[in-house]
Amino acid sequence: MAALQACPCGLSASYERCCGRYHAGVPAPTPEALMRSRYSAFALGLGDYLLATWHVTTRPGDLDVMTPPQPKWIGLKIVSTATQDATHGTVHFIARCRVGGRAERLEETSRFVREDGRWYYVDGEIAP
Repeated sequence: MAALQACPCGLSASYERCCGRYHAGVPAPTPEALMRSRYSAFALGLGDYLLATWHVTTRPGDLDVMTPPQPKWIGLKIVSTATQDATHGTVHFIARCRVGGRAERLEETSRFVREDGRWYYVDGEIAP
């Protein structure tokens, strides 16, 4: 039996019961759940998942999450979440990582839209 792996998003001691289920195809039920699963996908190098959960109107043609220097994602803090209506939401977060041993921080307010029962990342406003 495989050892229990903690989820990179920090919410659960079980990756499979947390973001792993979304990576396996279960739709994320909220913008926050999708945000957490996308953070975990960055941490695990799951570029296909990131593209699949990016809204078609803003999705890049490709996404290379494996080219060095790869960040080592070390922490996620959800600052706030808001649902504007049944199909629009925002998540303000701070993600921390190390790149080449140097600590970095990304603070963003991300916008999400729900279409056909699935949430998608649209874009985000990065804090200065």
